[in-house]
Amino acid sequence: MKALQSVLIVSATVKPVEFIKDVLPKNDFSPVLTAASAGEAKRMLLRTPVDIVIINAPLDDDFGMQLAVDIVTNTGSGVLVLVKPELYEEISYKMEQYGILTLTKALNKQTLYQTIKLLSATSNKMKKLEESTAKLEKRLKEMKAINRAKGYLIEIENMSEEEAHRYIEKTAMDECVKKIEVAEKIIERYKYD
Repeated sequence: MKALQSVLIVSATVKPVEFIKDVLPKNDFSPVLTAASAGEAKRMLLRTPVDIVIINAPLDDDFGMQLAVDIVTNTGSGVLVLVKPELYEEISYKMEQYGILTLTKALNKQTLYQTIKLLSATSNKMKKLEESTAKLEKRLKEMKAINRAKGYLIEIENMSEEEAHRYIEKTAMDECVKKIEVAEKIIERYKYD
């Protein structure tokens, strides 16, 4: 079963919100939250992260561009900004560098739906990349700790690198713990020597 994607629609007026909600199938997008200003959107995002943010520019307290940039800089949300046709080229050019999609307000439901689905796919891909990066960072941190523990064993206990490696592995097996836990104990024991 595929996960639902949460959406925040930021619009100073109600009519575009209803148009966008009408395009979003409930079996793919839920919950669909709304905010009437940039300030309200920022407060909502602090409490409730969402997958996709759709900004109907301009807003009363911000055109919407700074809000869009803040969101992509500080969250993993995908962002779509809707602008008047005469502003499209200028705004789109500025938003592209941040990975923010831009559409004109002169659009039909099919175009909006296809763009939101594209944003959804991109958002899913970004999440997977972030998860993968987090796993790699954790693994790198563990490897550094294990190597640091080996260094202590080599320096203080006069073990060879192979002996230090075997010691950590064997201790982990004997105590039924992960090598990182053994390494952390070794580091704690020797770090002040």
